[in-house]
Amino acid sequence: MSGGDGTRRVRAGRRTVEVHRPDKVLFPGGGDAKEYTKGDLVDYHRAVAPFMLPHLRGRPLMLERHPDGLDGPRFMQKNTPESYPEWITRVEVAKEGGTVRHVVCDHSATLLYLADQASITLHRWLSRADSVDHPDRLVFDLDPAGEDFDAVREAARLLGELLDELQLPSALMTTGSRGLHVIVPLNGRNDFDEVRSFARDVADTLADAHPDRLTTAARKKDRGERLYLDVQRNAYAQTAVAPFTVRPRPGAPVATPITWEQLDDPELHARRWTIADAVEQARTNPWSGLLNRGRALGPARRRLNALRG
Repeated sequence: MSGGDGTRRVRAGRRTVEVHRPDKVLFPGGGDAKEYTKGDLVDYHRAVAPFMLPHLRGRPLMLERHPDGLDGPRFMQKNTPESYPEWITRVEVAKEGGTVRHVVCDHSATLLYLADQASITLHRWLSRADSVDHPDRLVFDLDPAGEDFDAVREAARLLGELLDELQLPSALMTTGSRGLHVIVPLNGRNDFDEVRSFARDVADTLADAHPDRLTTAARKKDRGERLYLDVQRNAYAQTAVAPFTVRPRPGAPVATPITWEQLDDPELHARRWTIADAVEQARTNPWSGLLNRGRALGPARRRLNALRG
């Protein structure tokens, strides 16, 4: 439905969400990139909601907002404004010197409201609001020095093989930017310090085995052309881009879950899917039940220690 004031009203479950200025261009076209409006972003979120919400429910979010589109200023929003509707879930969590009230996206209406706010990218915590100190996701961010996606592909294969050896299930996701995320489901029994320490040791083991190709050096100047195995997101109050979220780049690329078999697709790259076709990929259920298989890290830690001698 559209109002005479240029406002569009979109039904989402039991609620109707008002979309203001739906024709506003958020992603300007140019070159090979298509132009997309706020209305397009809302339509994408409405279509992807059944696939995206399971990855958002119960988790504090940080919102990356571009009120004037990609060409305007960007700001990262942690605290929930008082003006947000009362039906949007909030969670108050501790921060240094106080607390912060994050949005939690439990329903499709919230997803559409955030799109109306030009929240282009949703960054989620790796823990849930009811157990904020204990993550149920571990994330390796494979970050190439440039646009060399073959290096990302190779690093993902090596990491996947090592995780298999440690008997940990893992999932792959394009970031919609330059690299891939490798995600390990956890059962939430380990705290952030234990999880990050384990992730760092896994990354160090891999980098030590392939020192010419991989690095865990945090400083860019120390990496050279090597791919960076980034485990910094595995900490309290750190975030990672949510599955199926849009990235603020030309053409509206989407962070998209894929299967390990798709890693061999020569057409694959970090921005392979956009809001035009990511829902088709979502319907193939690429992670198929994998994230319900959360593990404790104890047995994997013992296997890793044995490997490291």
